[in-house]
Amino acid sequence: MRKWWSVIVCCLCSMAMGAQTKCVQGLIPEPWQVCYEKEDSVEVERLLLASRQWKGNMMVNFARQLVGRPYVAQTLEKNKEEKLVVNLRELDCSTLVETVTALTLCAQQGKYRFADYCEQLRHLRYAHGEVHYCQRLHYFSQWIAEHVQTGKVKEVSSNQFPFTAEQTVQVNFMSTHPQKYPVLVAHPEWVPAIALAERTLTGTSHRYIAKHVLDNGKACRKTIKDGDILAIVTAIKGLDIAHVGIAVWHADGLHLLNASQLHHKVVEEPMTLRTYMSKHPTQKGIRVVRLRGKSLR
Repeated sequence: MRKWWSVIVCCLCSMAMGAQTKCVQGLIPEPWQVCYEKEDSVEVERLLLASRQWKGNMMVNFARQLVGRPYVAQTLEKNKEEKLVVNLRELDCSTLVETVTALTLCAQQGKYRFADYCEQLRHLRYAHGEVHYCQRLHYFSQWIAEHVQTGKVKEVSSNQFPFTAEQTVQVNFMSTHPQKYPVLVAHPEWVPAIALAERTLTGTSHRYIAKHVLDNGKACRKTIKDGDILAIVTAIKGLDIAHVGIAVWHADGLHLLNASQLHHKVVEEPMTLRTYMSKHPTQKGIRVVRLRGKSLR
């Protein structure tokens, strides 16, 4: 349980030091800085240019290009002040999904510059694109709600099968455990803002697919598409989502392409998602989120 608790906390907050990066101001015309390695900017533009020749689902294509990258939790807390961190060399579950989504949005729009990617990532990671710790979308339910509102994604849901379960969000982990977050230790005055965001999120309800329903391959294949973002609902008190990844269908069922602490890297999980979730009693099911626009080519 201790190992999986650490996974959940890492995916929630992205809270550790990563590799040395440089911070560049003026990369794009905004009063904030981007922290990255030259390797990251080169890789972003390489992937975006290559995508012009790809066929199939862009979310899956980009995610597969990142398979094998090391799993490194908590890569966003690099600086005394909040910066936009770009790191394709080291990924956790949340930053993998953000990276793939930002790349796909750029490809959809025919934008292939690193600056374009940074702009997409900024608006994906932060409410209203405001680069501040208190505006970062720490809880994935926040992330979904923000981007449903902006029109970037839609949550696939209904009152019909296979959405047999309902989640009522109850989040307070960050505000009740500020000692686990170095930024909140340094800035205790920010805890009330985090608590306010939690209260705004708490009480919202969402239909989801219970994990035992994943055995019904026919219904799930009609509902879940390759490239959908899958958010695993957790029963752990104070949290909403335990883990996130990208849906990929194989002949034997639904699999999760994810940044895995178990495998220590980005993998297309060899076991089906149903088998994977059966090993984790606190994982209750999945919410399904789909990028809008022409993500299929």
